[in-house]
Amino acid sequence: MLRKIGTAAHAQSRKARAQKSKTRREPAAPKAPARRRKKSGENPASALIRPPPPGEGKRGEQGYLAYLLRQAQAATRLAMERALAELSVTPPQFVVLTMLRAYPGLSGADLARVAMLTPQTVGVIIRNLERDGAIKKTPHPVHGRTLQWTVTRRGAALLDKSRRHAQAIERRLVAGLSANAQIMIRRWLARIAADL
Repeated sequence: MLRKIGTAAHAQSRKARAQKSKTRREPAAPKAPARRRKKSGENPASALIRPPPPGEGKRGEQGYLAYLLRQAQAATRLAMERALAELSVTPPQFVVLTMLRAYPGLSGADLARVAMLTPQTVGVIIRNLERDGAIKKTPHPVHGRTLQWTVTRRGAALLDKSRRHAQAIERRLVAGLSANAQIMIRRWLARIAADL
């Protein structure tokens, strides 16, 4: 019995000493601000590499043609969005109006193909343009269930205003190019669209 009590007393004194040492410890130093943890295998030098601006390095003449076409298209679209914003016209709406003036009577499916948009997107654009009175529908003379779309007088006026903004961007695109260079570029771009 004495032995058990002694063992229990010894265990209690160990606990008491551990408690005292915990209370005597210095408070922990405040943690430094959390740093971005390195992923295993990450090279610290690569974190400092910044891509060049458009027109330089791989985003310039050293770049892949497909990437450069995409980059040019994105820059052109952004410029068009900004230019058409004051007319409350989006670039896809401008394309649809342009195609309908060039090819009156297109169906929604035809518009989607020539405008290079999804049928769902063209459906939304058509509804919005029709609501605003910019286009109107008529049934196809042969296939009555197919709807044909044409630009209204109001739509033509909106397209003319939009075209003035678009032509300013077109002038920026061809600035510094000779007439022959423009012809070559147009042929090249048209061939890509036809051949790929």
